[in-house]
Amino acid sequence: MEEKIKSLEKAFEEDCQKAATPKEFEFLRIKYLGRSSRLSQFFSQLPNLIPQERGIWGKRLNCLKQKMTALLANEARGPLKDEENFDLTFPSSPFQLGSRHILTTVNQKICSIFENLGFAVAEGGEIEDEWHNFTALNIPLEHPSRDVFDTFYLDIKEKNNGKYLLRSHTSPSQTRIMKIGKPPLAVISPGRVYRPDEVDATHSFMFHQIEGFAVGEDLNFAHLKGVLLHFAHKFFTPEITLRFRPHFFPFTEPSAEVDISCFVCRRKKEKGASRDTLHASRKCSVCKGKGWLEVLGCGMIHPQVLDNCEIDSKKYKGFAFGMGVERIAMLKYGIGDIRLFYENDVRFLEQFSI
Repeated sequence: MEEKIKSLEKAFEEDCQKAATPKEFEFLRIKYLGRSSRLSQFFSQLPNLIPQERGIWGKRLNCLKQKMTALLANEARGPLKDEENFDLTFPSSPFQLGSRHILTTVNQKICSIFENLGFAVAEGGEIEDEWHNFTALNIPLEHPSRDVFDTFYLDIKEKNNGKYLLRSHTSPSQTRIMKIGKPPLAVISPGRVYRPDEVDATHSFMFHQIEGFAVGEDLNFAHLKGVLLHFAHKFFTPEITLRFRPHFFPFTEPSAEVDISCFVCRRKKEKGASRDTLHASRKCSVCKGKGWLEVLGCGMIHPQVLDNCEIDSKKYKGFAFGMGVERIAMLKYGIGDIRLFYENDVRFLEQFSI
């Protein structure tokens, strides 16, 4: 048996010297180490030997197998480059570093502004129930936002708080915090929200919002106005002014939508010019000649919302506001299509890298 093993070992070494390509070495691996190889046949004969010889020849065959495996691995890698000819000063291939996404940058900047005013940051869950997403916020059962065409409902067994869903706004964080916290409270809650909208230049089924609210004694609309004016001046430019337009939200009363004066065309007060015709002759790419840009919604927290969250609405007042991060970023940087944020186009993203 020793002669047969030596013959196999010699044939293997000769074949290795002739092989030159990875394909040829792979052929040798199958020939000498495969299931039908001569080495495998030797291993299959071991059970027929007496115990004393079985251990000796088993060890001999294992050593040969290890030798073949190591030699094939080294030869397949090919000869190493001569280290003496390697230039250590030769420049390496360019390595592209990543950067913070524009939405992350805008989100962090907005949060930082409110944190400097004393607001805490709290993120809520993206899966919510009907009570926290709608009922606690004074949104009635017949409200259109509860429809399946406006909300992603989940196929999960509902419990006492109603059906489960992907939150359609970050306001549920407000209700959860108010239920467990004690006034005074001042919190902002950033995060993703989901709505079954058709994707186009200004809509997406997933986007980011930042909800903010404050609850305390003697809070009024003037406090809300001061907070939002500070935010607008810090995020955009100190030269802009704010305009509050009456609106309706079920969870605030009174409610308003907030516009800022266009910081691109630098709106100026013009006597005798109406709001609608102001800047009509100018072709601003951002405000489209209107002179105003809608940025967010706000209002004083509805007393029913406070009561739903077990806060005495006769003793405490509060205000709330919410904004879309994508919209704020689009206004700030003059971006015309929300889809650009999610297409992973490096040519677009690197313009806002930090």
